[in-house]
Amino acid sequence: MSIIYDLEHITTYRYRNPVTFGEHRAIFLPSSGYGGRILNYSLETNIPCKTRWMMDTLSNNVALLEFNEPAKELIVTYQVRGEHFGIPAIADFPLDLRAEEIPVQYTPDEWNDLSGFIRPHSEDPEGRLAAWTKRFVAGDQDNTLDVLQRMMDSINTTLTYQAREAEGTQNPAETLRLQSGTCRDYAWLMIEALRRLGLACRFVSGYLYDSALDGGDVGMTGSGATHAWMQVYLPGAGWRAYDPTNRITAGFDLIRVAIARHPGQVIPLSGSWFGESDDYLGMDVNVSIRKLGMVPEFEATPSVPMVVSQEGR
Repeated sequence: MSIIYDLEHITTYRYRNPVTFGEHRAIFLPSSGYGGRILNYSLETNIPCKTRWMMDTLSNNVALLEFNEPAKELIVTYQVRGEHFGIPAIADFPLDLRAEEIPVQYTPDEWNDLSGFIRPHSEDPEGRLAAWTKRFVAGDQDNTLDVLQRMMDSINTTLTYQAREAEGTQNPAETLRLQSGTCRDYAWLMIEALRRLGLACRFVSGYLYDSALDGGDVGMTGSGATHAWMQVYLPGAGWRAYDPTNRITAGFDLIRVAIARHPGQVIPLSGSWFGESDDYLGMDVNVSIRKLGMVPEFEATPSVPMVVSQEGR
């Protein structure tokens, strides 16, 4: 079973006077894989733009945007129609014996491939994160899935979700001190805590689809918007998704776009501009996700011509 969805993501930057723009990086197009496929997509800007596509070190699709004209407003619109196969339940992928208890035992090859995802990235000078992490391991033989579930549940139930305008992601120790954060903060906290237990984890950027929105109902936290969660590598099961914001580990709600060692690698749209410091007036982001239908298992999806727009209109 899979779903067909339409996604539109519009970012608008506003300025008091015309400014010039440096190169921008856009990460919005999901990579091909078992989790889904792209049927068509477009990328448009309101001013002339040269677009180059590249694949980064983690195989994420990155669009590099070069602007040739100054403007008081920059609008970047991308649209995707895709097929999403969903995330199967972890029960469908039994763990290897060496992964059933913490510490998980990685093979030498796995260690070489995963070392960048195992090594902690954030500083913890006061030991706040280390102390919090120890609460979830009781002894020498802690069931891995139980530890993951307890940590995800704790983040979800004891912290307060707090959206904010400021860019960036909080240091995990700061999230613990404030007892609040966004989905990016929640995911980053869980990643850095699990890395301190020797688990390979990576940050995931994407979108949260919620079927409740199709009927106009109130959806899950962060639904119908850009979203962040994490994945942990468990021998036998592979990369497994954990969304502490909504306690999701399977299903059709998480649409993955990009993966990273740390959140700064997968900002959906980033770049520079040149003008007076008080020219910047603000940014607006509008995201909509709409399900077009379900596709039964083994039923082929009709092919759709791929459309790519590289010039602003």
